[in-house]
Amino acid sequence: MPAPALVVTEIFRSLQGESSFAGLPCTFVRLTGCALRCVWCDSSYAFSGGNTHTLDDVLAEVTRLGAPLVELTGGEPLEQEGVYPLAAALCDRGYTVLLETGGHVPLDRVDPRVVKIFDVKCPGSGMQSRNDLGNLKRLGPRDEIKFVVKDRRDFDWALDLVARHDLDRKNTILISPVFEGSSSPVAADVAEWVRDSKRKLRLNLQVHKLLWGDVPGR
Repeated sequence: MPAPALVVTEIFRSLQGESSFAGLPCTFVRLTGCALRCVWCDSSYAFSGGNTHTLDDVLAEVTRLGAPLVELTGGEPLEQEGVYPLAAALCDRGYTVLLETGGHVPLDRVDPRVVKIFDVKCPGSGMQSRNDLGNLKRLGPRDEIKFVVKDRRDFDWALDLVARHDLDRKNTILISPVFEGSSSPVAADVAEWVRDSKRKLRLNLQVHKLLWGDVPGR
């Protein structure tokens, strides 16, 4: 049975701008569609449209671009059935594969070789009620948890969740200030909150936006 087709917004090579892999050359496969509507979303252009590709089409383009690190992102990649065989095929070919997910879709079907980056939605996103916190138990030790924060309320909410579940003892915790275009009005404050917290947190600036601005394909 052939693998399901994939609706793709863009495939491009850049530098990984976030996570513990920041700064590494990376091929991004941005799939189309997302059921969430976070108020600070920076990829709303991926909510609709896109072009249909076969699994082999996507693999061929990833091979052409040549980066050993590949991120599957969106939109929400787990809303497409074809992402599961794509992730497995990339792992089979020796790529390091990252999956950026909002976490409202269960993670239990994702290939265990994939590094999952679970973007837990803080209150400021407007999508807190959509969090599937059962996914916290589906994470392995290599997986990472990201909180995008727009104010102190979001940071305190994230810190409380980290403390209650002892998350920083199990996974890398990324604290990402909301950006507006190519800069973040709260980054300096968030940096101080991370510095002064007594938890093992990592400030997660969006390096690609600092370098090139908030544009597709970067």
